[in-house]
Amino acid sequence: MKRRPRRSVPATITALALTAAGALVAVVSVQMILGHEVWVDYGAVARRLHESRWADPLVVGAGAVVAVAGFLLLAAAVLPGRPVVLPVRGELDSGASRRSFGATLRAAATRVDGVDSVRLKLRRRTVRVRATTRRTRPDGIADSVRAAVASRLDQIDPVRRPDVRVRLRTPRSTS
Repeated sequence: MKRRPRRSVPATITALALTAAGALVAVVSVQMILGHEVWVDYGAVARRLHESRWADPLVVGAGAVVAVAGFLLLAAAVLPGRPVVLPVRGELDSGASRRSFGATLRAAATRVDGVDSVRLKLRRRTVRVRATTRRTRPDGIADSVRAAVASRLDQIDPVRRPDVRVRLRTPRSTS
């Protein structure tokens, strides 16, 4: 089971831009029908566009902005995002959310004797653990954290088992 993230941010931006453009066209159309002063004069816009040349800096700049925005939206739609649910082995097609996966590994690292705090980054192929201790002689703490996280990974049994990298910060390394 690999559930990918929804592309809600690009979809929301596109929907808001199209809604704003449609609302502007609707308001100007109603103003023209009712004979009121319009926000955007169609004749002035048409004259300005008719006088513009393809090589004008404003036209080239607007074209570049639209092309980049289109490319970014296309890339957001096509490229896969980071999985929201990570597959685990088992008889059923099951998985664990990235948040719960990270929280479980963080809890395992925090339970190691001598560890005060833990920051964990879950990457595609690695789990990076940054543990902090107040001990001045942290002999074996990094190995214990690595073993605790590896043990928890063995219990979870993910389809793709990430490598565990531990970095220990001590009072001497923070000063």
